[in-house]
Amino acid sequence: MAEILVLDDVLDAVVLVKKVLTREGHHVRTFTEEQEAIDHVARHRVDLAVLDIKLKKMNGIQVLEEMKKLNPELRAIMLTGYPTLETARTAIELGAGEYCVKPIDILELKEKVAEVLTR
Repeated sequence: MAEILVLDDVLDAVVLVKKVLTREGHHVRTFTEEQEAIDHVARHRVDLAVLDIKLKKMNGIQVLEEMKKLNPELRAIMLTGYPTLETARTAIELGAGEYCVKPIDILELKEKVAEVLTR
């Protein structure tokens, strides 16, 4: 199964995503701080990053950009409660495979994770 990183500034969100993806058999590391998540990618193998777009110090697009510099093969799914066409386009240009709107639909998340990991 996959090594998945989850970054969201809302603790409840990372707990939910971790619970869902762990039940699917994945190894999940969660973060609420942007730099800690980036540092983890620098030191460990990560197959997929699930990143919230609206964070505290940076936005998810900036975090994805930094992570892609460290691991160009990293796949990503972006989460947002504020979907816009511009954000979606930028995320996809940076290599995000999917985009999920909050509140998170558990079935949709499972399907998108499976889809992105098989690409």
